[in-house]
Amino acid sequence: MKADKYLIKEGKKTDIRKLPTNSKADNVDKEDIIAKYEANKLELAQLQDKFYADGREGLILVIQALDASGKDSSIKNVFSGINPAGVKVYSYKAPSSDELAHDYLWRIHKNVPARGEIAVFNRSHYEDLVTVQVENIKPHYHMADRNIGKDDKKFFEERYAQVNSFENYLYENSYHIVKIFLHISKEEQTEQLLERIEIPEKNWKFRADDLKVRDKFDAYLDCFNEVINKTSTKNCPWYVLPGDQRWYTRYLITEILLDAMKDCKPEYPELPEEDKAQLESCRKELKAALEAKEEPKKKSKKKSKKD
Repeated sequence: MKADKYLIKEGKKTDIRKLPTNSKADNVDKEDIIAKYEANKLELAQLQDKFYADGREGLILVIQALDASGKDSSIKNVFSGINPAGVKVYSYKAPSSDELAHDYLWRIHKNVPARGEIAVFNRSHYEDLVTVQVENIKPHYHMADRNIGKDDKKFFEERYAQVNSFENYLYENSYHIVKIFLHISKEEQTEQLLERIEIPEKNWKFRADDLKVRDKFDAYLDCFNEVINKTSTKNCPWYVLPGDQRWYTRYLITEILLDAMKDCKPEYPELPEEDKAQLESCRKELKAALEAKEEPKKKSKKKSKKD
C-alpha cells in the first residue's frame, strides 16, 4: 500500500514539515491513480456492507488539517458510494457553552459510533491540543487552578497522555481509530483561499479571519508536528498525506480505509442451526404465497380470452 510510507510510526521522531505535499516523490500516473481510486471506492462499498452486518468492530476516521486543505471535499468524495446508514460524519466547530462546561473529550465520546458503523470526524479532539496551544486559549478556561495553573508544557503533555489513553481504551473495546493529516503547502492554501473569494459558489466558505489563521501557518504546522509525533501509536496511528493534489490524497485515503477495514476481518453473520432449519419451510411458505397470488391472474387472463 502506497500510503504506508506516510505512516508515522510510534516512537520514531518524524519531522512532518519535511514530508512531501504532492505526488512527485511517488512518481505516479494521474489517470492510473484515478482508475484505482474508483476501483477502491467500489471495494469499500462492498466491504462496508459486510462490516455493517458483522457489527463486531467500529471504525473512527479522524481528519485534521490546516484551513482550506480539502477536508470536506475529501469526505464527500471518498464516502460518496457507501451506504449512508452505516456512516456518520461529525464536524467539530468551536465548542459551545455546553461543551465547554464538560471535559474536552465529552463531545467526542458521545459521538463514538455503534460497532459496525463508521464515524468520520472532520476535526476532532485534536483541536484541543493544537488550536488551544497556538491561539493561547488555555488561560480562558473556566477550570480549577490546580489544572490550568500548570505551566503549558506540563498541561499539554498530560493532554497527550489523556488522548492516547482514551484512544487505546476505544481500541480495547473493539474500535479501530485511523488519523489522517492532510499536509498542504502554504502556496496551495493561498490558492484555495483565493478560490473561495473568486468563485461565488464558494464565497460562503470564506471568513476574513482565515487570513489571520494563514499568518500562523508555520505555528500551526509546528504544533501539529509535535502533537502527531506524541500521539501516533501502533494501534491508533497517524498518516500525514500529501494534500496539494486532491486526486492523489483521496486515493491514499481509500487505501488506508481498505487496509483498516480488512484488518477488522468482517464476516457476514452465520445463522444458528435452528434458524437455518426454518429457512426451507419459510421459503416454501413464501413460494406458496406467490403462486396463490399468480393463480387469480391466470384465471382472469383465460376469462378475457373467452370474452
